[in-house]
Amino acid sequence: MTETQPTAAVLLIGDEILSGRTKDKNLGFIADMLTALGIDLKEARVVADREDDIVAALNALRHRYSYVFTTGGIGPTHDDITADAVAKAFGLPIGHDPRAVQILMDYFRETGREANEARLRMARMPEGASLIDNPVSRAPGFQIGNVFVMAGVPKIMNAMMEDVARRLTPGVPMRSRTVEFRGGEGDAAKPLGEIQKAFPGVVIGSYPFQAPDGFATNLVLRSRDEAALAEAYAAVCRMAGDLTREGKARGWS
Repeated sequence: MTETQPTAAVLLIGDEILSGRTKDKNLGFIADMLTALGIDLKEARVVADREDDIVAALNALRHRYSYVFTTGGIGPTHDDITADAVAKAFGLPIGHDPRAVQILMDYFRETGREANEARLRMARMPEGASLIDNPVSRAPGFQIGNVFVMAGVPKIMNAMMEDVARRLTPGVPMRSRTVEFRGGEGDAAKPLGEIQKAFPGVVIGSYPFQAPDGFATNLVLRSRDEAALAEAYAAVCRMAGDLTREGKARGWS
């Protein structure tokens, strides 16, 4: 990757997400952290616990973006196949990583848990992987190339991301400004489109909501160019003010 502005994708892995049994909380957390680091999250996918599907998705994403973050499928059960899929995607052998085994064995001794075959599955990683620290339940995630493989349990994944964040090359953070317009999207669509054309370096979005006194819209402006952002924000404020005055004259509620 040679982009000056780093990009990323998230791959959520698990039948339970697709069935609706588990409501994903990881994507939003990762998105917030990447935004703060100035890394553009460009894509998110959800795949089932099927090795070929994971491999295909991972290979598509890792060649397209600076970073890929996966969640889920690195536990001790038979359907935890993410490590095998990642190894297959990179064409690497997989086995029990001695460092991960030691971390787990120490944890099992501390907690009085049996070091059985199922639990030691959590030490299996592609050859050459670096460990991702897990201060919550100790079983580490891992990094191979530009891919970061993490647990699906939100509390654990959040903790792992603290370690991962230190390995990322940050970009220029996106700045944002919001104008609350007391009118519907359709009222602002045409003039907002004209402002967007005038400021191509500013991304402008409209997000409607129901206010106590009727329809309203949040007009959100985002840019890395602070001068252009300020100028576009002023234009949107003027537009919103003009439309509001016009609406009152027409008797809008």
